[in-house]
Amino acid sequence: MSAAHSRPPADTGLLSPVRAGTPVEYAVCDHAWLQAMLDSEAALARAQARLGTVPEAAAESITLAARAERFDMRAIALAARETANPVVGLVQELTREVARSDPSAAEYVHRGSTSQDILDTGAMLVARRALLLVRADLARASRALGRLADAHRDTAMAGRTLALQAVPTTFGLKAAGWRQLVADADLRLGRVLDGGLPVSLGGAAGTLAGYLEYARIDTGDPEWEQGAYLDRLVDSFAAETGLARPVLPWHSLRTPVADLAGALGFTAGALGKIAADVQSLARTEVAEVAEPAVSGRGSSSAMPHKRNPVLSTLIRSAALQVPVLAAGLTQCLVSEDERSAGAWHAEWQPLRECLRLTGGAAHTVAELAEGLRADPERMRANLELTGSRIVSERLAAVLTPRLGKAAARRLLTRASAEAARGGSLLDALLAEAPELCVRPGRAALAALCDPAAYTGAAAELVDRALDPSAPAG
Repeated sequence: MSAAHSRPPADTGLLSPVRAGTPVEYAVCDHAWLQAMLDSEAALARAQARLGTVPEAAAESITLAARAERFDMRAIALAARETANPVVGLVQELTREVARSDPSAAEYVHRGSTSQDILDTGAMLVARRALLLVRADLARASRALGRLADAHRDTAMAGRTLALQAVPTTFGLKAAGWRQLVADADLRLGRVLDGGLPVSLGGAAGTLAGYLEYARIDTGDPEWEQGAYLDRLVDSFAAETGLARPVLPWHSLRTPVADLAGALGFTAGALGKIAADVQSLARTEVAEVAEPAVSGRGSSSAMPHKRNPVLSTLIRSAALQVPVLAAGLTQCLVSEDERSAGAWHAEWQPLRECLRLTGGAAHTVAELAEGLRADPERMRANLELTGSRIVSERLAAVLTPRLGKAAARRLLTRASAEAARGGSLLDALLAEAPELCVRPGRAALAALCDPAAYTGAAAELVDRALDPSAPAG
C-alpha cells in the first residue's frame, strides 16, 4: 500500500453534516470507542482487585496505562483484520504498555476475559455517554417547544390532512404535539439508560469459566465458593463501570443492543416528524414559520434569493437513516451459537451511526426549537384562503338538524364549489340559499364561519400537555 493510502484521514462528517461538530460526534468517535474499551479493561482489573484475585497495585497500573492517547488506533484497526475484532490487538498493546511501568502487573491484563466482554461493555459505555448528551438536548428542545405552545395556545392556523387544508387548529397545539414526541423519545431513552445498558461478562462461551478458574487458583482457598464469587465479580464490574448487572451473559442474546436500537430509531423518527412539519410550514407559499436566521446559513450555490430550511433538513436526513440502521441492529438478534461469526461484528458501525445521527438530530432540533419563529398573521391569512370553506364541518353539524344530513351535505358541497369558482364567501352564499327557509341570519353565519372560533379543544389540550402534573408518556 502506498504511503498516500496507508493512513486515511479521520471520518470528518463530510457526508453527515447533521452530526458534524456536535457533542455526540466526539462521544462516539474512534478515540472514544477505544477509550471505552480501555475503561472496560481497567474496570475489570479493579473489580477483580476488589475481590482479591488481582493485586491492587496491578489494577492501579492497568488503570494508569489505559489511556487512548497512548495507543496507535490505526495500527490496532489494521491488526483487527487478522482477528476480526479490535480487542485482541488492543490487549496486546495494553499489556506492553503496562509492562513498561510495572512488568509484574502485565500478566493481570484481560485476566480470564474475552474480546466480546470488553467490546460489548465498551459499547454500552459509549452508548450511555452518548444518550446522556441526547437527553440533555431533548430537554432543551422540550423547554423551547413548551414556550412556543404556551405563547401560541390560541393562535389559529389551518390544520392540514393529505396535504390540503382540513379544519382549523392552533399553532400551540402543533407545538405541544412536537413537545410530546420529544417527551416520548426521552422516556424511551431513559428506560434504556435505567438498567438497559449492562456490562458484558461471559468469558469465552458465556459460562465465565476463565474468570472463575483464575479466581479459584489465585485465592488458593479450599472453601472457595464459585457462586458467591460469580455474584461479587459481576456486581463489582457493574459498580466500576456504572453499568447495569445482566441476568445472564448476553454474547448471543442481543436484547441490550436491540432495545437501544429501538429507542434510537423512535427518537430519530420523532424528531423527523418535527422537521417535516417545519419544512412544510416554511414553504414560500405557506410561510407560517421560519427557522432561526443565522448569517450565511441556508444559502444556495445557485440562487442568491434562497434561505433554505437547513436545520430541519439535517434532522430529517438523520430520521430517514436511523430507523433503517436500527432495523439492521434488530436483525442481529438472529445470532447463532454462543458467539456469532458475523452478526456481532455487523452491529458495531450501525450502532455508532445510530448514536451519532440521533445525537446530531437532537442537538439540531434543540437549536431549531429555540429559534423557530411563528407568523400568526400569515397563519390567519392562510385560514382565509378558502373563504370560510375550512369550517364546512362545523356548518354541516349546525345545518343537519334543520335540513337532514344528506341535504345539508348537498347544500354545503354545492355552495363550497360555487364559492371556490367565484371567490365568494361561503357564509354569503349560504345566506341566500333557498334551502334555508328559516335562516340563521347573516351575522350568525359569519360567526359560524370564523375559523378562529372553530378550533375545538385545542386550547384545553395545550393546557393539559403543558401541565407539569400530567403523566409522562
